[in-house]
Amino acid sequence: MGSGPLPEPGAAFALGETTHMARSRQPAPVPAATRAASQIPVRTRRAVLAAAGAAAATGGLAHLLGPGSSSATAQGPVARAATGSPQRATGPHAAPVAAGTTLTAASTPAGAPAGYRRLTEGPGWPRVLRTELAAADSRRADRRTVLASFVQFTDLHVVDVQHPLRYEYLRAQTNSAWRPQETLSAHGTVSLVERVNALRGGPATGAPIGFVMTTGDNTDNNCLAELDWFLTAMSGGRLTPGTGDPARYEGVQDSGLPLYWHPDAPLRDADKKLGFPQLDGFLAAATRQVNSPGLHVPWYSTVGNHDALPGGCYAAVDGRLAEIAVGDRKLMELPQSEGAALWKAVKEGRDPRAEAFTAMLRRHAAKARTVTPDASRAPLSRADYLRAHLDPAHEGPGPLGHGYTQANVAEDRLYYTFRISDEVVGISLDTTRRGGHYKGAIGAAQLRWLEKELKKHRDDRVLVFSHHTSGSTPEGGEALVALLCRHPQVVAWINGHSHRNRITPHGTFWEVSTASHIDFPQLARVVEVTDNHDGTLSLFTTLVESAAPARTDFGDLSQTGLASLYRELAFNAPGARTTLAGAPGDRNTELLLPRP
Repeated sequence: MGSGPLPEPGAAFALGETTHMARSRQPAPVPAATRAASQIPVRTRRAVLAAAGAAAATGGLAHLLGPGSSSATAQGPVARAATGSPQRATGPHAAPVAAGTTLTAASTPAGAPAGYRRLTEGPGWPRVLRTELAAADSRRADRRTVLASFVQFTDLHVVDVQHPLRYEYLRAQTNSAWRPQETLSAHGTVSLVERVNALRGGPATGAPIGFVMTTGDNTDNNCLAELDWFLTAMSGGRLTPGTGDPARYEGVQDSGLPLYWHPDAPLRDADKKLGFPQLDGFLAAATRQVNSPGLHVPWYSTVGNHDALPGGCYAAVDGRLAEIAVGDRKLMELPQSEGAALWKAVKEGRDPRAEAFTAMLRRHAAKARTVTPDASRAPLSRADYLRAHLDPAHEGPGPLGHGYTQANVAEDRLYYTFRISDEVVGISLDTTRRGGHYKGAIGAAQLRWLEKELKKHRDDRVLVFSHHTSGSTPEGGEALVALLCRHPQVVAWINGHSHRNRITPHGTFWEVSTASHIDFPQLARVVEVTDNHDGTLSLFTTLVESAAPARTDFGDLSQTGLASLYRELAFNAPGARTTLAGAPGDRNTELLLPRP
């Protein structure tokens, strides 16, 4: 489950070079593969995953600022990338490259603000200078050098929409339970990969993009098939975003239930009453094979609650959830009173072991739709998650493991340190709760490890990555902020989870939270770090959309056409929050901070 909406941050803005001079804001707390029999022992899941993997493309585009060395083994505490050499501090490049970013254009609705609205290419968003942590010297642009340049993906939510553990029937309680666009999540992810491949340099500095970091919720339901699709989309290859019967769709969108959009049927469902179109052939097109070129730069992975927990909130502590996940029953409707009670339990974290959830599914099994069993829907253990990343079939441009190493497997540890450049180190944290819950946590052991890493890298600049935000980590979040503040070499804490753009100053570093790629406006963020050689550093953030055109064509059900439709459906999703783009000072920015 994603977290709830966050309040709009207050800000003051001026025209021209937009400057944000708001007071420091504290974040508000916020609540295949094998087609098999209906049951599969958990111990066989790794074999299923190995059989399910598609061959990933291994070619990569040579890049000038690639992190790491030619070894994927850990070098002390720092994992190196598979290709290239560490990023090096460099002077001005050819020119900043704004094309393909939201500096030049952003998708926006056209026509009257009523009913289903088509998207078009609208004006870009300006860059906002924020000086809460340091003053700006007007000469900084003439002497700055680039320390790092990379892209953040977050909350991709690559989703198996036919999975029996999905709770679409809670749509009446929360719009995050089912979204009309979800069937096209793989298409949107591949289009985002295409956008990054097309970037010819940083939009602020012109420096080549060195790597991509995901900050969790790469998948939606802690499922083998979803993880395989995500890894294939990122590293290259072919994927088919459907489980169950390969010849037919078996999800809620052909169920005959008016709660869901039925694109292929004349049914006057709830979404068609709001203007959603009938698109004959949509479901067949959406579940066809998708081809991904894979990223042309190395990429790293951070775990989120939806990657680690079924439903993003349940601990798969025994075989009960696995039995239902790979089985032949999918519940698609639930009485209103039961749905309200279930959603309340999820929000309050009252059923972390899924005991009430599985009891409810069994109680309603006779009313559930019969679907084709599929072993690739099985939940993943932490070891499964790590081994899948370390599979050479998904290495792509590297590094092998995408930040994780065999040491992570041996130590059952999903956090690590990696070298970004000669002067910059990245630290990826694990803020998920093993015991279940969608909110984040960071325990004492990980905090001790992090403090040791920060002491080791006191002479580097440090970027910290996690899934959860400070405001969505009630256990350990305050301690983490305090720890980072005690180490002024920390430049930024970069995260996701909230599905909303928000940038918060924390005295000595910036917290950069980026919107998801499942909910509109479906964004990723380019981050460029520079030394201004005047006692300050600059952290440039620039948002990008996928490569798919803003305008859709209902007659175009190609891979690119479906990626465009993915964005437009997300904009029109009933109940979707309209504040996820954030304020101007949360989008395209230059964030100044003192150079320690």
